[in-house]
Amino acid sequence: MKQAFIIIQIGNNQLEQVCKEAIVPAIEACNLNPKRVDKHNEGGLLKNEIDQFISSSDIIVADLTNSRPNCYLEVGYTMGLDKFRNLILTAREDHNQDSPNFDPQKNKIHFDLGGYPILFWNPDDLGEFKIELEKIIRKRLITLPSYETPVLKFDEEWLSKHRSIAFQGLQKTEMRGFMEIRMSLTGSNLNISQQELLRVAGEATIHTFGWPIGVVLTNPTNPSDRPRPTSEGIVCQIDGETLGRHYDYWTIKKDGSFYLLKSLFEDIHKTELLFFNTRIVRVTEVFLYASRLYNGLNVFPDTQILIGIKHGGLKGRYISSSVGGYLSHHDQSREDEIDTEITTTLAGLETDLVELVNKITQPLFVVFDFFKIEKNGLEKIVNSFVEGKVI
Repeated sequence: MKQAFIIIQIGNNQLEQVCKEAIVPAIEACNLNPKRVDKHNEGGLLKNEIDQFISSSDIIVADLTNSRPNCYLEVGYTMGLDKFRNLILTAREDHNQDSPNFDPQKNKIHFDLGGYPILFWNPDDLGEFKIELEKIIRKRLITLPSYETPVLKFDEEWLSKHRSIAFQGLQKTEMRGFMEIRMSLTGSNLNISQQELLRVAGEATIHTFGWPIGVVLTNPTNPSDRPRPTSEGIVCQIDGETLGRHYDYWTIKKDGSFYLLKSLFEDIHKTELLFFNTRIVRVTEVFLYASRLYNGLNVFPDTQILIGIKHGGLKGRYISSSVGGYLSHHDQSREDEIDTEITTTLAGLETDLVELVNKITQPLFVVFDFFKIEKNGLEKIVNSFVEGKVI
């Protein structure tokens, strides 16, 4: 269902009545789902949630009554997204300079919006306001360009090519456990140069834990371990022969698509265990790396990102912890691979981090005889990693 976002002063009794009796009914009569940030936010950073509401709404109704700075700010952001045709401005009739009740010292429309059409309402006749607002919304919906929301998907041809090379390399190391990562942006029109991709990739790596995801070696012993340019972007392959029991293959396409195949940290110690705390840390690192990578590529905060994370070589392993105090081991996995995909936004990588990590790790842990870590325990591990500590 398409939605409309309402920008209005929060906590004003009269405006709450206007919203309830006129604005919301007018929006719903046009088959739109009305949203307000104070009633429909999901607990994230307020600015990010407002940005997402505005960018994803077909209609934005902004009431300018009482000249609230936050309302003007949100209108400005709407215009900055070039959503002029989606925006409908309203205000109480005493803000109209042609009204006998107009007092420029008390209520007015600021000059920067003075030239735009504004639907003024009378608190004594909200029924008429509702009718007129509904008419305007219907007209706007007709004139707005029709479009289909882009379907997030991976470039399977590109992935298949790199996946084949990566798994051949992993097989040579005789390590069977792996973590595979895929990332794709909604309708990306990026065309980043190889030099810029390399610079951003180097700045995106996180060195809190072990061998980082997407590692960039500037002066490796083996020159072939450095990232190299291709016609599509950059690619890097680091095998275990030069650096012990590590295998990494990663590549970034000019449009921002990312692929990585990485051996498991657990296999460095030749163990048949899977460390749940290490998996939480690694998945957290994936999302933080994605945030750094796409911020570095100047991707808009509301851009949707499809991320897939697969763990393989699980069959016969026990789940445990890399540190004492949790458990010695749990039942074996009878599944060999677990693959989970999630869709989020660049802003959501920060605001929804704990929930995103939970969505990836819960399906992984459950195949170990329904193993589960409580949310507060997972959150503690995630937050510690964000702070630069590993537990």
